[in-house]
Amino acid sequence: MRRISIFGATGSIGQSTIDLIRRDKDQYDVVALTGGANMAQLAADAVEFNAEVAVTAFDDKLPELRDALRNSGVEAASGTRALEEAASRPVDWLMSAIVGAAGLKPGLIALEQGATLALANKESLVTAGPLLMQAAQQHGAKIIPVDSEHSAVFQALNGEDISTVERVILTASGGAFRDWTLEQMAQATAKQAMQHPNWSMGARITIDSASMFNKALEVLEAKEFFDLKPEQVEVLVHPESLVHALVGFCDGGMMAHVGAPDMRHAIGYALNWPKRRPLPVPMLDLATQGQLSFYAPNLTNYPALRLAQSVMKRGGLSGAVFNAAKERALDHFMAGRIGFCDMSANVEAVLEGITGSSSLIDAEVTLDNVQHIDRIARESVDARVFNSDAQQKVLRG
Repeated sequence: MRRISIFGATGSIGQSTIDLIRRDKDQYDVVALTGGANMAQLAADAVEFNAEVAVTAFDDKLPELRDALRNSGVEAASGTRALEEAASRPVDWLMSAIVGAAGLKPGLIALEQGATLALANKESLVTAGPLLMQAAQQHGAKIIPVDSEHSAVFQALNGEDISTVERVILTASGGAFRDWTLEQMAQATAKQAMQHPNWSMGARITIDSASMFNKALEVLEAKEFFDLKPEQVEVLVHPESLVHALVGFCDGGMMAHVGAPDMRHAIGYALNWPKRRPLPVPMLDLATQGQLSFYAPNLTNYPALRLAQSVMKRGGLSGAVFNAAKERALDHFMAGRIGFCDMSANVEAVLEGITGSSSLIDAEVTLDNVQHIDRIARESVDARVFNSDAQQKVLRG
């Protein structure tokens, strides 16, 4: 039996992973399940799969989790240290689907145990790509991408020489506002931004899709994972969300990965790699579909894509700044403190303010340095939102 853990088990990726392993229960020994605030779901899954431990990220949820797991034999725990301890438990395969920079350290710990890391937490590569890739190499571990776009590229490159790749094209649905004007987007609410036309995802990632910050993170992730140059990574809006990525080669040929907008494909590919197994994913009828459309994204409406290009060119710890500023700006938008378009304005201002300091940005990519600059970026966004005059004080320490 394969020992597996699922970090972020109560989210959409985690639940899709559980759906797949439920269909083949006798093949898996579930070690750890972690989640956020949905204790009923976390406990139910932990009991169903007889997990060793269930961990909530929130300490105040621990009594509820313990109560739900009473007499089940499943250990209950909470907080950052508990997440790290759970990640240190030896497994063959670990799904990293925690949202945000919080997923970085558990993923690193899993790699240090030699586990295969199914990576849905794109922030890990964005903030500390070299650190993650080095850990995998050093400990004989493997990272398999789970984002649908990166899984598509990974599959298209199977058996290919990476040196023959000229470009990688990631597709974007365009999110909730793909047909909106900039003026309309400026007035958008969080509820409107959460209405994705194609995918069923959590609130934060759906809003990130509407702003294309999610796609910007994926651009940075692709650059790190596949060791690409900034000019090799492109984005096309593809409203049908059937072509997940394309890889262009030096001979002019291109390979496209085409499939239904169902995350169980990418998850199942990572779960079964290096083999393929049947998955409960709808088969496409392209004749019924009729057409596939593509167009270039409007960088005026979606400045996150332009910022991603500047981050790739700047390098160093600028990815960590970008991600942290984005996460905090999203917090403020969801709380109603800033408008939809103010998110990118705040991220850009913080990027410009911090990346000008070479002593910060060009520091070695270590966990401590990533966490340090993450804190500075978040505090800088807060300073801009609550008191713009305080930002320079934050930067001075």
